Amino acid sequence: MNIQVVPEHKLSSVAPFKQCNVEKKEVELILVKDQNGVQYTSTSIVPSPTNHVGPPGSSGGDERETWGKKIDFLLSVIGFAVDLANVWRFPFLCYKNGGGAFLIPYILFLLIAGMPLFYMELALGQYNREGAATVWKICPVFKGVGYTVILIAFYVGFYYNVIIAWSIHYLFASMTNELPWLHCGNPWNTPNCTVPQPMNGSFLDNRTSYAKNKNTPAAEYYERGVLHLHESRGIGDLGPPRWELSLCLVAVVFILYFSLWKGVKSSGKVVYITATMPYIVLFVLLIRGITLPGAMDGIRAYLHIDLKMLNNPKVWIDAATQIFYSLGAGFGVLIAFASYNKFDNNCYRDALLTSTINCVTSFVSGFAIFSVLGYMAQKHGVRIEDVATEGPGLVFIIYPEAISTLPGSTFWAIVFFIMLLTLGIDSSMGGMEAVITGLADDFKILKKHRKLFTFATAFGTFLFALLCITNGGIYVLTLLDSYAAGTSILFGVLIEAIGVSWFYGVDRFSEDIERMMGFKPGLYWRLCWKFVSPTFLLVVVIASIVTSTGLTLDDYVFPPWSNVVGWGVALSSMLFVPVYAVYKFFSMPGTFKERIAYCVTPEHEHHLVKEGNVRQFTLKHWLAI
Repeated sequence: MNIQVVPEHKLSSVAPFKQCNVEKKEVELILVKDQNGVQYTSTSIVPSPTNHVGPPGSSGGDERETWGKKIDFLLSVIGFAVDLANVWRFPFLCYKNGGGAFLIPYILFLLIAGMPLFYMELALGQYNREGAATVWKICPVFKGVGYTVILIAFYVGFYYNVIIAWSIHYLFASMTNELPWLHCGNPWNTPNCTVPQPMNGSFLDNRTSYAKNKNTPAAEYYERGVLHLHESRGIGDLGPPRWELSLCLVAVVFILYFSLWKGVKSSGKVVYITATMPYIVLFVLLIRGITLPGAMDGIRAYLHIDLKMLNNPKVWIDAATQIFYSLGAGFGVLIAFASYNKFDNNCYRDALLTSTINCVTSFVSGFAIFSVLGYMAQKHGVRIEDVATEGPGLVFIIYPEAISTLPGSTFWAIVFFIMLLTLGIDSSMGGMEAVITGLADDFKILKKHRKLFTFATAFGTFLFALLCITNGGIYVLTLLDSYAAGTSILFGVLIEAIGVSWFYGVDRFSEDIERMMGFKPGLYWRLCWKFVSPTFLLVVVIASIVTSTGLTLDDYVFPPWSNVVGWGVALSSMLFVPVYAVYKFFSMPGTFKERIAYCVTPEHEHHLVKEGNVRQFTLKHWLAI
């Protein structure tokens, strides 16, 4: 127990330690618990004068910047988690997997895995105040998983920025009196282009749904006018980058750079627009959607309850993967964002609030989407299932086509694509911040030159993204979307959960949280972290491997070599885990047992290894909850 003199004006509150009675005077004498050479108060962490190993989060006495306001952090997390998938994936998954019945496995997995993992990452980042790689000073052998998630976040930036660039292209194309995808007769249209009319199914053959019809003006504008897909024969025939999309991509990179170059001080202000705008637009589109003829038919189809679908294992797999990807755990973003919080911030409340908002947003967006799909189905005399689709086909073909038939279509198109732009930008900002924070915390020279490093990162994603804006770029994008953050990100979070809950210890992790917030996580959270979440992730990883099939895009079947390339991309990130573990083991001194001990013991406890006091070598450590 040490005594530290702290002036009164530097203290806002002091955590009540059982051993300490604190009495306020002009100068306060505060008894501070000495934990592994680090002294703690509730609002600040004071390094010990000697043997400084840094509190979990300080770096050799350097002050880490923090969010300007609490709302900056909350909006950043919400903005990252609420992305395009909330609009173009969840509503369709809900519809095809039993409607309201799909919410049963979805909410179940939210409670037993989604929220616990979300909470774990926020607490991990906030306590240690480090990015995704250096946070593993708590268990050095797992640092490779930090590099895994950083690389995955970098990969995702390649193609995610391209989708944002498409949104910008459509946004500018919408600024006309007549939307370019309303009629045929444009330079990109084919002789087969047909303006849809009420057709009672006669326009479609028995094998084609309306959503798959390639001869509507909207479909031809997307595939021929924007992507120029007709000029490519497949992934082996990419062609040059499209100059129009290149300019849009440059705009995306500029927005990202100037949002991130000054760290959370700048990005925390950008999200005031990018995180709130989608909600304003979604509300406006919802109100407009439910006033359309046929809207109620679409909403009824969205919410219909088919409990028999719960007998299908694929429904449960879809719910598990959707809740995981929707919340965004495992990309290193939550760790990076939380690392800029104040030490005593209540991240438990933040985790519950932001994860709930994210899932409610997904559900509500379904009303905005299916009200319009109901209108489309009635207008063209087809069934809801013929117009229901997901992904780019929904937001760049079906929805724009529906908008083009409304009075004031230019306004509605501009509003819709502003929503897509803002949905995408703050999610991309989060991914890039994970890369920048993760590597800058590991390599101090990058932190000293953050602006230059931010530019290099943004420019690097731009160069690779050029592959996705060629004539055959959609094939590269599909490959990256399937492999870059598929099985690999699930694997990364599985290793992360095992590292924190088993090797570092869920009991010690709970004590860290108590040190920050003054209360320990309940038994429910500790059981989820130790048993339920890792089991959930293991099952989902196995399911994703077992159900993996060859890549296809509509009628195009990817050649076998492209699937090999895809798995190569996936393995390039996953291999960091075993490779770094082997490197760490052989770089440690001592006997075989001592090397193992150094690998699994927190860095600030390495002196205990020589004393033979390694808690991971005791049964009590593994049984603790």
